[in-house]
Amino acid sequence: MENIKKDEAQNQKHDELAESLNDLFNSVTTMIKSELQGTNNNLELLEKMNVRVAEEYKGFGDLASGLRVFVEQLKCKSGSFNEYVEQIDAIEKQVTEFEAVVSMLDKYVALLESKVHSLYQTKTPSS
Repeated sequence: MENIKKDEAQNQKHDELAESLNDLFNSVTTMIKSELQGTNNNLELLEKMNVRVAEEYKGFGDLASGLRVFVEQLKCKSGSFNEYVEQIDAIEKQVTEFEAVVSMLDKYVALLESKVHSLYQTKTPSS
């Protein structure tokens, strides 16, 4: 009888140990599942962020392509303006030369005017 009680006590201790180990393994399993779920959630968030950034950069690429085309068009237009700029420079040079001629003519007319005045004054007293 004593052996039976010892066996029952050992079985009870064995059952308690098995139950405690089972609880420990269940707790560790739950903890690992939670950690893995957290990691999975982080990876899903990272994937969504990568997709969003890729869409944003695609938009930037489209914008850059549009700007490149616009700059090329501006270069073509500015190239056609070069002809006009050269014409304006030529006109400006001619105007400068014309102003010099006008200045010389103005001085010459002033000199002629003073000679005419002086001749007129010399003839007036003898009349």
